Amino acid sequence: MSKETKRTLLRLGLPKGSLQEATLEKMAKAGFNITVSSRSYIPYVDDPELEIRFIRAQEVSRYVEHGYLDAGLTGHDWIQENGSKVHEVGEFIFSKATRQPARWVLAVPENSPIQSVKDLEGRSIATEVVNITRAYLRRHKVKARVEFSWGATEMKAHELVDAIVDITETGSSLRANKLRIVDTLMTSTPRLIANHAAWRDRWKRSKIEQIALLLRGALEAEAKVGLKMNLRAADLPKLLQSLPALRNPTVSNLSLAGWVAVETIIDEHVVRELIPQLKAAGAEGIIEYPLNKVVY
Repeated sequence: MSKETKRTLLRLGLPKGSLQEATLEKMAKAGFNITVSSRSYIPYVDDPELEIRFIRAQEVSRYVEHGYLDAGLTGHDWIQENGSKVHEVGEFIFSKATRQPARWVLAVPENSPIQSVKDLEGRSIATEVVNITRAYLRRHKVKARVEFSWGATEMKAHELVDAIVDITETGSSLRANKLRIVDTLMTSTPRLIANHAAWRDRWKRSKIEQIALLLRGALEAEAKVGLKMNLRAADLPKLLQSLPALRNPTVSNLSLAGWVAVETIIDEHVVRELIPQLKAAGAEGIIEYPLNKVVY
């Protein structure tokens, strides 16, 4: 491979596993369509300047730190667990189920006598995040045995250990397994990270920043919609005063004298209440439409 090819190619690591489908969806909205084939470990992406690798989220930060990847998407938790020395480009809040940050929590069986971290003295804990858990125990000056869990961690709380540290978004899985949350060790969201040498490279940094800009715009658009409507010009001041949700709308004159077109971007969750109010205020031809990206 020539130096020129190397210079104009960015190797990006994306999380394999539970976050893979959500990541593919977000990247597509950002404008990067990625196709995963069972016949090749290298996914296709419709950008000749990108090379994609799917790697377990637990390992992405290590591969970025060591230079196998120029940049990658992974959770803040795994950056901390691995102690990776990387450049953090930005936070991008999305997950496999919600837009809430994931939480690493200390959990015990519902009937356990353990009520706080202090009650773990001399007891045993199973978790995937051994380093994070040991640091948590040190902060609370508690000595307990921490063992790595390869999976099925929730089951171990009932039979093999006194407590677990596990990841959750809503807590529903823990409740279904008759576990009670005692404390939250940390919250985690996906981060775009870069290798320090790649970040110092002018071309690679520009490419990483382009990905960050488009990905952030796609995520911003998910919670918003566009609204268009027609309104008598005389009713516009009253409408804007009574509905502060209509922030800085675009207003243009219609060919029909005395009427204006109003267009704005608004949080999706308020639309169901806003549209009846707009109709009552005299708005006509109200159109709600989805957005692909919102870039500020």
